Amino acid sequence: MPVPIRRLFVALTLCCALVAGATACGGGEKSSTKDTAAVEAAPAVDTPTPTPTTSAERQKFAKTRFVANAGLAAGATYQWIVKPWKAGKFKKGAQGRRLALVKAGLAGAFAYNRLKAAHRNAQGDPTLSKALAPLGAGIEALKDLPAKLRQGDEAAASAFDDVINQVKDAGQSAGAPVKEQVPSASQLAKG
Repeated sequence: MPVPIRRLFVALTLCCALVAGATACGGGEKSSTKDTAAVEAAPAVDTPTPTPTTSAERQKFAKTRFVANAGLAAGATYQWIVKPWKAGKFKKGAQGRRLALVKAGLAGAFAYNRLKAAHRNAQGDPTLSKALAPLGAGIEALKDLPAKLRQGDEAAASAFDDVINQVKDAGQSAGAPVKEQVPSASQLAKG
């Protein structure tokens, strides 16, 4: 019979602790009328409004976001499209072809998404905007290439590599050098 008494004592202790914890958290109402009266009588303090960022800060952030997005696109393209293409993984009968094509299709969609984002980011900086203006059509042409990669079209890999190199060159000429950053698998899956 000693075991049920111990269980009863432990259960009773836990229940009391939970009840005490729940009442200690309270419902958010103050019990003291003196405190609420003091708060209501206090004059309203003007909270400072945040000032918008300067155009120089916006340009700086535009370049930073451009470099990050273009770097992710370049890394995905190189890791999952260019390297397998140069290794011959996209040729018919190659070992691991199907997996390489699936990865290349995902990387192509990801790279297209990040290049579009980089192009939008470049609009915030006049120098980048001028440098990337001629590349808008090339980036838009990449839209259909992930499907071509999945079908095994080897010219699609070359087109991705060319556009990425053009974006990197345009960033370099505008003072925003792009370094390849290989995205994680979860970033690739999110697009």
